[in-house]
Amino acid sequence: MKTSIATVSISGDLKEKLHAIAKAGFDGVEIFENDFLAFDESPRQVGQMVRDHGLEITLFQPFRDFEGMPEPLRSRTFDRAERKFDLMQEMGTDLVLVCSNVSSVAMGGIDRAAADFYELGERAAKRGLRVGYEALAWGRHIHDHRDAWEIVRRADHPNIGLILDSFHTLSRKIDVNSIRSIPKEKIFIIQLADAPLIDMDLLYWSRHFRNMPGEGDLPVLDFMKAVAATGYDGYLSLEIFNDQFRGGSPTAIAVDGRRSLIYLGDQVRRAESSGLTLPPMPARAEVEGVAFIEFTVDEAETSALSDRLRALGFRHVGHHKSKRVDVFRQGNINLVVNTDPDGFAGVSYALHGQSAYAMGLWVDDAEAAVARAVALGAERFEQPLKPGEIKMPAIRGVGGGILYFLDRGSVLARIWESEFDPIDDDTDLRPVGLTGIDHVAQTMKYEELLTWLLFYTAILKAHKTPMVDIIDPAGVVRSQVVENESGTLRITLNGAENRNTLAGHFIAETFGSGIQHLAFSTDDIFATAVALSKNGFATLMISPNYYDDLEARFGLEPTFTDRLKTHNILYDRDDYGEYFQLYSPTYGEGFFFEIVQRSGYRGYGAANAIFRIAALRRHLRPIGVPKL
Repeated sequence: MKTSIATVSISGDLKEKLHAIAKAGFDGVEIFENDFLAFDESPRQVGQMVRDHGLEITLFQPFRDFEGMPEPLRSRTFDRAERKFDLMQEMGTDLVLVCSNVSSVAMGGIDRAAADFYELGERAAKRGLRVGYEALAWGRHIHDHRDAWEIVRRADHPNIGLILDSFHTLSRKIDVNSIRSIPKEKIFIIQLADAPLIDMDLLYWSRHFRNMPGEGDLPVLDFMKAVAATGYDGYLSLEIFNDQFRGGSPTAIAVDGRRSLIYLGDQVRRAESSGLTLPPMPARAEVEGVAFIEFTVDEAETSALSDRLRALGFRHVGHHKSKRVDVFRQGNINLVVNTDPDGFAGVSYALHGQSAYAMGLWVDDAEAAVARAVALGAERFEQPLKPGEIKMPAIRGVGGGILYFLDRGSVLARIWESEFDPIDDDTDLRPVGLTGIDHVAQTMKYEELLTWLLFYTAILKAHKTPMVDIIDPAGVVRSQVVENESGTLRITLNGAENRNTLAGHFIAETFGSGIQHLAFSTDDIFATAVALSKNGFATLMISPNYYDDLEARFGLEPTFTDRLKTHNILYDRDDYGEYFQLYSPTYGEGFFFEIVQRSGYRGYGAANAIFRIAALRRHLRPIGVPKL
């Protein structure tokens, strides 16, 4: 499978774009005309620069308002085409994109358009060039790929072919199965884009909200299955118009783009036989659960964190045989506290301070999970091992942190026994009924959100939920969840748009994205609340006004509401069941713990977020006030 991306998809000048595209591993690049016109080197120099990066120019685009024009405009369009052909030959590419006419003076008629393309094909053939016709979703007369194909078919010229763009087809909900009957040799290139489902003008939607395949809500996989059925084996190219991408890191966006194409190709290959040739890649990893969360701290902070964990009911059960690393456990939850100054934990502490910098996942095959991740562009993580240590497969994750993989079928299954000496914790504090990790909440800049949604869903057998707006008194945080069907994996991704929100403050003060809170599960939140109180654990105080409204909103019994209020427990309900939430105050620059009980409930308490955030902010140093 050969991959390409349009220069319009990423930020920077043409030189910066080409560097990022080549570094990400693309085979080719579409040159968007405006990127060339804004550059100060000749077509020949641009072509050489592309080839020096090891890339091929897959397409020059766009050529607008061509077919169906009345005279004298018709003659002028052919003159314009000849100029474009001159430029293409000098640049070193043989394919130009002609998009369907949007001019108010354009005349309709399949045969008229076919005649125009036949003549254009004759001119292109004399120069050894090809012309690809694409139906714009907002074209004046042609806005359906079926009509565009009929024009190409009637033109019946070897140098005239079809360009299919997933956005233009899917945004109009055109039956993708109509693609299956198109001869593969008449499809000159495939352009791919996804988008969130938004009810708006097609042109505005296309120009501002496209994203990478797998990042949006359009059925791009169905589109590609239909393309694959033709036997098409040419370039798959990304054409993404997105305001966020235009202002983002060209390297990061290019990496996302190639990952999206490799993942899409892998899905097509697994769904049905096709002409796509891909390197072998393991299937997405099945996640059994969260194996551990690891904190990095320094010696001065160790006692405070250990006391906090003990008050939460965790017991100190192990000390590493060769490092300053300790394990605290309750139920199926393992929390690792790393105070070792050597290795990545020390580096992470120096950069971010005390933080939950690493997460381990139980998967079906740890080595296969890493192999898939690396094939999709993730960065493998390794550090020197001391004698007796087990190599744990890992990759770099959100905020530069570490995502480890463990499985039950290898020596990794006994890592706690192999690497840690048991500890008999003589604390008087007792477990509080926590059974597992319900979800892990990672906070990041909003522009990173799509990157990490694609990262997780491409590597792990999981899906994303619809975006939810979390209302903070200082702004809006966009939240989406990556979860699997069994509920053994739940990661909430929260994208902050400004630093005045609680999420934005966390990013700013900890110098990057990361885990902001952990949600533990319990089977009886009231019993847990009582046990926490006995352990001296301070829970987050919720405004009494919340409970007055809650009782009226859900029709709760006053005695039940009083129980919730006594223990500062928040409540929600959906069509599937009930949800209870209990929070700690914030620690450091915004980290906190959550305890939940879910009885069939499928959400994450979004309706309670505004009340939780208001309460958390009261316990945090006023946002925007400098530290002394």
